[in-house]
Amino acid sequence: MTELIWEGKYDKDGHKVAPRRVGLPFQTVETVNESSQERQEALDLFGRGRETEWRNRLIWGDNKYVLPALLDEFAGKVDLVYIDPPFATGQDFSYTATVAGHEFEKVPSLIEQKAYRDTWGAGFDSYLQLMSDRLLLLRELLSPRGSIFVHLDAHMGPYVKVLLDELFGRDNFQNQIAWYYYNKLHGASKRLIPKAFDVILYYVKDRNSEYTYHTLSEPRDKPVKKLKYRFIDGKITNLKDESGKTITYVSTERQLDNVWRIRCLQPADLEEWVNFPTQKPVDLIERLLQVASNEGDLVLDAFCGSGTTMVAAERQGRRWIGVDLGRYAIHTARKRLLSEPGLKPFVVQNLGKYERQLWQTTEFGDEARARTAAYRRFILDMYKAKPIEGHVWLHGIKQGRLVHVGTVDAPVTVGDVKQIATEFRRAIGTGKDAPTSKAVDVLGWDFAFELNEIARQEADRAGIEVHFWRIPREVLDKRTVDEGDVRFFELAALAVEAKRQGRKVDVRLTDFMIPLDDVPQDVQSGITEWAQWIDYWAIDWDNKGDAFHNEWQTYRSRKEPRLLKEANHEYSEQGEYQVVVKVIDILGNDTTKTIRVEVL
Repeated sequence: MTELIWEGKYDKDGHKVAPRRVGLPFQTVETVNESSQERQEALDLFGRGRETEWRNRLIWGDNKYVLPALLDEFAGKVDLVYIDPPFATGQDFSYTATVAGHEFEKVPSLIEQKAYRDTWGAGFDSYLQLMSDRLLLLRELLSPRGSIFVHLDAHMGPYVKVLLDELFGRDNFQNQIAWYYYNKLHGASKRLIPKAFDVILYYVKDRNSEYTYHTLSEPRDKPVKKLKYRFIDGKITNLKDESGKTITYVSTERQLDNVWRIRCLQPADLEEWVNFPTQKPVDLIERLLQVASNEGDLVLDAFCGSGTTMVAAERQGRRWIGVDLGRYAIHTARKRLLSEPGLKPFVVQNLGKYERQLWQTTEFGDEARARTAAYRRFILDMYKAKPIEGHVWLHGIKQGRLVHVGTVDAPVTVGDVKQIATEFRRAIGTGKDAPTSKAVDVLGWDFAFELNEIARQEADRAGIEVHFWRIPREVLDKRTVDEGDVRFFELAALAVEAKRQGRKVDVRLTDFMIPLDDVPQDVQSGITEWAQWIDYWAIDWDNKGDAFHNEWQTYRSRKEPRLLKEANHEYSEQGEYQVVVKVIDILGNDTTKTIRVEVL
């Protein structure tokens, strides 16, 4: 059989390089659209060691690590896979943010930039290695009756077709679907035929099994007359009436073929467009689900972007798992799902710091200590702090405050802050680099969903004042560094007040400030009120120390750009309750605040 070869497919001994298979544990950071009763029932079942009811899953993380982590629970259980992998464009992790009537492009985070380099750093070779690794794992996750649809363009389609033939078997190829987006606008070109369709490669797990397939029909542009016929002795024979005249009828439908005429989404599509560059129309994905899955089946999208596959699965009564590396993609998908009538409960998960540890081992190997030390010294110099030795979690000191430098590859987590606090207590009064104040500055590129106020409270319990500072991307620009024009910005600050009257509690946002390093100056000047920075906020009225439980939320949409600033809730019983407020800003970053209320 013809084989596609690329640099890195085989090792120096001629063995095919296999994807890494480490079953990292998932951490649930948020439960969405689950009633208090459903929540308590789930906790009771979990406490008794019983299996809890299915929850759809939205997972924030690199699918290089997420897919192996899914194998233990879902190998052979996924009924349909749809993926829309990157098409070799620098916009794969960018998006457009809108605030105060201004639009601006939000550049990818460092984690997303690294993923882009992993995907395209060596051209087709690294892309094919990425696709080979993912497709091999996806095949293991597919059930015997399952199907996979891989969405590509004309540039990448032929290469991935050969790769799929190798991994799934040529006999399991079903068809190539042409998605003809007849309404897409094209610029004039004298040297290029305009592009008007994408390809979707369709394979089944096992052609010899009872794989799921449904014949679909679609309306014709114009009805046509057709002859009625039947098979007689193996031959097609036209039917005739009593007078011997051939019988005809008018057909208004035809069997669905492999050219799908479905419009391309445009910004003018107010009901569906969410300003996400790779967004696909829901009816495109719904048709795939109708062809190759049944109600109740499990659907997986490992590059879920703005969440179109999950929306389609909700509408078609399928269970779903969505995975994406981008924080803004996860936020967009969550907000979009909340607009769906009858939405079933789902959880937001990640792989936590375990992903970072695995990535460091894989990427740095034996040189990890030297490279990490050099990186930390550079960041500390930019922050105008002095490096210190002898600690694991504390790396520098500035004006009596100890400093922690987060790694490039993963977000700072609540667990990290606990480790910092523990080590800080041991550092007090030890040597010339001992802190003169009970305070720590935590520097990071990205910060986990659940961090900010929750982590601050962990530090407060340890008697430490902690501040979180974002490392600006300007440190990557040598000219900016040479000019000394590097500024660190503190994470968003949220002010919330709560008022109680009997068993009713009112929660109101009173102030919000985000770091402005990612926002152009002309956009900043258009802000007239702090609430314009907020895109979405939600409340857990009775947090029990577990994942954030989304019991109320409000958010901006194109149809309703205004945002409520106040919410209320009436408790059924007396007691002290922990209320957690989560705010998502226009850049997709989250800030949480915990307050306690006593209901009499």
